[in-house]
Amino acid sequence: MTHMKRTALYAGSFDPFTRGHADIVARGLCLFDEVIVGIGTNDAKRNLFSAEERLLQISRYYAGEPRVRVLTYTGLTVSLAQELQVGALLRGVRSSTDMEYERTLADLNRHIADMETVLLPASQRFTHISSTVVRELLHYGGDVSAFLPVGFSLDVSPMV
Repeated sequence: MTHMKRTALYAGSFDPFTRGHADIVARGLCLFDEVIVGIGTNDAKRNLFSAEERLLQISRYYAGEPRVRVLTYTGLTVSLAQELQVGALLRGVRSSTDMEYERTLADLNRHIADMETVLLPASQRFTHISSTVVRELLHYGGDVSAFLPVGFSLDVSPMV
């Protein structure tokens, strides 16, 4: 009997990728054999970094972790999950407001695609961190190093 690989899709805009996001990936790797970080692209949303820049940043960060794959996509997250044949969607929740939103989304994804969602509560030390706050700090020239994963770089210059 062969072991079927358990894969989860962790989707978001990740603009930028924070310590909270990295924590969800790390904890997801305790539950799944592989975590795919799916960077959703939405032309209607103003991003600080382009999808290609975010792909480069996150791919560089996980370069030494073969169980993490990073990609960009457009369209419905659940459609990508079906295309990739993942077993579950992985999501992080920071607050009760997030929980209600994510539960509604999970119910919808189960209804339309029979796709399960695993919700991980944010680690308490990261609940105050959001990409929105980091973008705001960057906009005003603030130091964001405490909000980014250790060793993560916002550098988007091509690899040499």
